[in-house]
Amino acid sequence: MIKYRQLGNSSIKISEWSLGCSGIGGPNQMDGGNWGWPNVSDESVLRSVELAVEFGVNHFDVADLYGQGRAERRLSWALRELGLRTENFIIASKVGFLKGTAEHPYDPWHMKRQCEQSLRNLGRDYLDIYYLHNAEFGEEDRWLEPAATALEQLQQEGKIRLKGQSAYSTSDFQKTIPVIQPTVIQSRSNLIDNYFTQPGSPVSKIMEKRNISFIAFSPLEQGLLAGAYHPAKPPKFERGEARLNNLRFKSDYLEKLQPKLDAVMAQFKISRAELPSIAIRYVLDQPSVAAVINGFQKPEDIKSSSKATERDLSSEEHTFLDNLFADLRHPL
Repeated sequence: MIKYRQLGNSSIKISEWSLGCSGIGGPNQMDGGNWGWPNVSDESVLRSVELAVEFGVNHFDVADLYGQGRAERRLSWALRELGLRTENFIIASKVGFLKGTAEHPYDPWHMKRQCEQSLRNLGRDYLDIYYLHNAEFGEEDRWLEPAATALEQLQQEGKIRLKGQSAYSTSDFQKTIPVIQPTVIQSRSNLIDNYFTQPGSPVSKIMEKRNISFIAFSPLEQGLLAGAYHPAKPPKFERGEARLNNLRFKSDYLEKLQPKLDAVMAQFKISRAELPSIAIRYVLDQPSVAAVINGFQKPEDIKSSSKATERDLSSEEHTFLDNLFADLRHPL
């Protein structure tokens, strides 16, 4: 049932439901911040990747940040263990948060070194997509032009196939797209944060004009839209986990969200286990979206999320969902 969608005007087609691999990098503390996820066993990683490939997934998204290279190495290991060639899959990675001893993460020499390290981690000669992981280019965007030049050179050298930009605000994309000229952009998109992919939004208009594809991460907003947490018992996260200080996981926010999830289950006559299929299908139906990249830590995550490829939502159901979550939304 899984479908494949073309990226921009390239020849690359990716599975509409794909895997984001931040969750297999494990806990990660850096510069006083928490960037990671709970540890997950090798067996869970292996069985999850195996199941995803059986469903038809051909696209995996990683980054040097995830476990500081660990996620890249574990993905490569899992594919090898399954007897699969990484060249038969579309693999994306990113640069922009780890700077090592460089002055800035987007120092061109450092970017080249990080790209080569990602290639070693993944056991590949090239990356299908290479993203700038953020739009932080220093004072007066000093490193924006150098980063664009570095990406172009990596592409000319055959180390990357497509240029990508990941960012987190409309102004970020408006600033970077004309300079970077990406084929693909990436950010969050879900029932709560749909501003980039909403038809008629500033970023949607840019994508349409330039034939840019959108890769949507956090379709379940880190488990919130899967009904994984209840306001009476908010989750507790360990040091090194990205959700540690996120206010959306506190009781006040969960109390606002829970009635909406209850309403979705009542409207669609589904159990909590089927919430992911609704949430992911909603994002996949947005015109600019080429694929949803779904985080995972265990095979059950693959099974529940894959059901989105079997579900259809009518225009009336989309309207219901938009109206239901409207008061939680805000421009990005």
